[in-house]
Amino acid sequence: MKKKVIIMVLLFVISIIGGINLYKYIRIKTAKVEITLKDDLDVEFYDNVKVSDYVDSINGNILNDYLIDTSELGKQTIKLAFVNEQGIKLNYNFDINVVDTKEPLIWLNSSYSVKKGNKFSADDILCGDNYDPRPKCYIEGNYDTNKVGEYPLVYKAIDSSGNVAQEEFVLKVYEPSISKSKNKHVEETTKFKDVINKYKDNNNKIGIDVSRWQEDIDFAKLKEAGVEFIIIKVGGTKGTDGEYFLDRKFKENIMSANEYGIPVGIYFYSYADNVESSIRDAEWVVEQIKDYKVDLPIAFDWEDWNNFNEYNVSFFNLTKIAEAFLDRVVNYGYEGMLYSSKNYLEYIWLPTNHDIWLAHYTSNTTYKGKYRFWQLCENGRVDGIKGNVDIDVMYY
Repeated sequence: MKKKVIIMVLLFVISIIGGINLYKYIRIKTAKVEITLKDDLDVEFYDNVKVSDYVDSINGNILNDYLIDTSELGKQTIKLAFVNEQGIKLNYNFDINVVDTKEPLIWLNSSYSVKKGNKFSADDILCGDNYDPRPKCYIEGNYDTNKVGEYPLVYKAIDSSGNVAQEEFVLKVYEPSISKSKNKHVEETTKFKDVINKYKDNNNKIGIDVSRWQEDIDFAKLKEAGVEFIIIKVGGTKGTDGEYFLDRKFKENIMSANEYGIPVGIYFYSYADNVESSIRDAEWVVEQIKDYKVDLPIAFDWEDWNNFNEYNVSFFNLTKIAEAFLDRVVNYGYEGMLYSSKNYLEYIWLPTNHDIWLAHYTSNTTYKGKYRFWQLCENGRVDGIKGNVDIDVMYY
């Protein structure tokens, strides 16, 4: 009898659950869904877009307005979850198409000069693409680098998506002349105290960045001069996959900065051509600095632009190489930032979540992006350093 009752109870419970599930099923199936999508469902490669960017109207509230991964070309199904005005949670799928319509970049002015007898080819001009690691780059027209003259040419670049860029330019082949001028060039300098007077406020700090090129530094005088932070070169590699080297003044500089209580940041000069290499770079840097006090970010400094074509990386690849380095140092508890000049930040580097150290030698930068540090000159003069030094502003 007891067993019979248990079976009846179980059957009753099952019937209740089944009824509830059936009710939910019917309710969802008959739920009101009124969604209008945007007319254009194409998205540019690596653009920053969310689900809601493609919804023109909806009878409810979106629950998963996530950032869409646009790092791969082609069709992508977007799974939208929302609650309609009846309070019913529903799912709605639609497809977008990730496309690449940006033409390659040709880094070339209206003219290019080469000394008579030297070689010249398309690889001497920086030619790259946001998506394609090796766009087809070539020169149309005839020229002879063994003959002085001016040659009108066309530089063309085609990426794997079929986007075409071209620039007309004049190749100038010149015969080097021997100058007999004895006029001495008077170098302009930027005094640290003048930078303080012009830029210092309650929302920033004024500092410098140094390496072996500054030779022996008197940190007591730096402190007296008002240097509020210092970014020190730790080292680099001798080319891509080359051996690591420690800047010969690194230990002396960081120990002295720590001794005098000057906040320290670090920069590493990289030739990494893939993510694995940049992660190794980060590991090496952390090993060198682990015994010192480093309060400011570690900067990834990649500047081998003259040989960019040889790397066979897209701007997307290069940005990911930098981010791999920066993500790794962050994992060790440090801050990370990307160092580059204004033009490269605007035309080559893709957006990153890490801080930016902007190099732009001017009195008022016109860079529109966000940046935490600004390297405003390379001809700075400050007590404690005999020659020139870069001067920087750090913003809170």
